[in-house]
Amino acid sequence: MKLRDKVAIIIGGSRGIGKAVAKAFLKEGAKVAIAARTGVDIDIALKDLSIEGQVIGTITDVSKEQDIQNLLEYTLRKYKTMDILVNAAGIQGPIGPLAEVNISEWIDNIHINLIGTVRCCKAVLPIMMSKKRGKIINFSGGGATSPRPNFSAYACSKAAIVRFTETLAMEVKDYGIDVNAVAPGAVNTRMLNEIIKAGEKAGEKELSEAIERSKKGGNSPEMAAGLAVFLASEDSDGLTGRLISAVWDDWKTFDDKTIVEINRSSIYTLRRIDGRNYMEKK
Repeated sequence: MKLRDKVAIIIGGSRGIGKAVAKAFLKEGAKVAIAARTGVDIDIALKDLSIEGQVIGTITDVSKEQDIQNLLEYTLRKYKTMDILVNAAGIQGPIGPLAEVNISEWIDNIHINLIGTVRCCKAVLPIMMSKKRGKIINFSGGGATSPRPNFSAYACSKAAIVRFTETLAMEVKDYGIDVNAVAPGAVNTRMLNEIIKAGEKAGEKELSEAIERSKKGGNSPEMAAGLAVFLASEDSDGLTGRLISAVWDDWKTFDDKTIVEINRSSIYTLRRIDGRNYMEKK
């Protein structure tokens, strides 16, 4: 088992990709604490996940710093330590052109997706730094690496998460803490239904793709969960500050030599390109 006796906190672990990650971690021997915004979601998830292993859960609103602190304290009371943080919570709205959306909803998106991720990372850093070891896995999403009209808040928050991941990785690299981001691909979750419900506000391209995906099925959340297991395990030690695609990147072949080569390059990072990396000699 790749994660035997490791303790993982999974934000957004009650459903969708977060729940798939929780289940995969449990199967690999981890002890898991899931966080979600409603008790109903937690209760339903715990009933399912407890079949796989040792799991606890508590109501957590990542936009509230005290909730995050309560989650950490609860985890430490139950498991005595923690090793892995997965930030898989997020919201997609508001959907529509910036000129038409509610700015308060736009700001809420940033508070939950970006600031919530930052707060959770900051909360666990003292523990990881004292242990000289830790794994942090943040989730990116559509719009992080290319424009996404009518989803400006989501795109901005996810792009910011990637750059935050790269920056934090540099800050804590001397403490044995690896920080990476996962691009899960188009997965059939509640966000897909939100796009369909938004209709023309989502834009013709987004709407047609969402309808098509709802009929044929999107990428499996288990693909992202498998990548999360790799990034949480010793197999990925030293790989840090990268955005890895669960669908398109050949992460299953990464070995120690590959990780060294990746870390020496700017691959899997946000960067401007013109056929070659602009910072490199031409």
